[in-house]
Amino acid sequence: MHRSHSIPPPPRILVTCGDPAGIGPEVVAAAWTTPALHERARLRVVGDPAMMAAAMAAVEVVSAADQRPSGPEMLLLIQPHDTASGPIAKGVITAAGGRAAVAAVETAFDLVRAGQAEAVVTGPLHKEALRAAGRDEPGHTELLARACGLADEAASMMLWLPPLDPTSATGGLGVVHATLHESLRTAVEHLSTDRIVAAGHRLERLLEAVLQRRPRLAIAALNPHGGEGGLFGDEERRIIAPAVAQLAAEGHDVVGPLPADTLFLRASQGAFDGVVAMYHDQGHIPVKLLGMHRAVNITLGLPIVRTSVAHGTAFDIVGTGTADPSSMRAAIDMAIRLVAAGWPGATAAADRGA
Repeated sequence: MHRSHSIPPPPRILVTCGDPAGIGPEVVAAAWTTPALHERARLRVVGDPAMMAAAMAAVEVVSAADQRPSGPEMLLLIQPHDTASGPIAKGVITAAGGRAAVAAVETAFDLVRAGQAEAVVTGPLHKEALRAAGRDEPGHTELLARACGLADEAASMMLWLPPLDPTSATGGLGVVHATLHESLRTAVEHLSTDRIVAAGHRLERLLEAVLQRRPRLAIAALNPHGGEGGLFGDEERRIIAPAVAQLAAEGHDVVGPLPADTLFLRASQGAFDGVVAMYHDQGHIPVKLLGMHRAVNITLGLPIVRTSVAHGTAFDIVGTGTADPSSMRAAIDMAIRLVAAGWPGATAAADRGA
């Protein structure tokens, strides 16, 4: 007797454009025309139809309950709970642009939490437009953490750099940040052993899901030359080394603290699968230098899958036809892979101590 095994339907992935005054609508429309993505997922864009119609000719407004497959020819769009009150000027920081970005991501978040989709992929928003709209979240990471009822520090920013060669033994590079969107001064003030350990845990679990093996981790130093034995600062001895020791004692494959100027060179050559950076630019600059347009931003610590492009709104090139959709394609691809890997259930449970 033969048993029939039903094949699960492709995951439902919701894509937002970020601030519609930037290149978000352009890169979303360009990524939408990639047939391979639709073969692996049912895509929907959450946004204002008028804004997307300016980027793609064929747009159909659908309900969240619509289960049909998506395809590259017709963009299927779900309208946000709050729609834009009027046209939004391109390439300009406005409160309306900030409100539109928030409305789209909040709608997408609500749909995922309600079980009507499996992941959210976000386009770039503008921090000043967000503030002009009356929001105090510095970015998507904090906005989504608070929507989940979590403190900002419960979420971590991660950049994932896929390998140029998909068959590469190194498997790409993941960089997670121990602090969030904040000034360098406050990032140093907020740095702690516990935050570094938590970032290491989240990075390891994500990389295990992606690589299907135990990852090799490195922890970056904060100060030049790793502090030079305390001559350039003692954070390595007081804060970072104890975090490395705790992670190693737990059985993780980890080294550090290592001077960041040579650490990222070694990581780019395959010595490590993941790096814990101490602050935003320490991790973002090398990853974007190595491959900005194929990098993906992933939020760790949330009970939902959220990926994003690794670039900004690029107001200066809006409408010029030069916006590169590679990072948006990579973000959608990574969202599909994470859903297939069962992410983030294990992380959420582990962070709760389950």
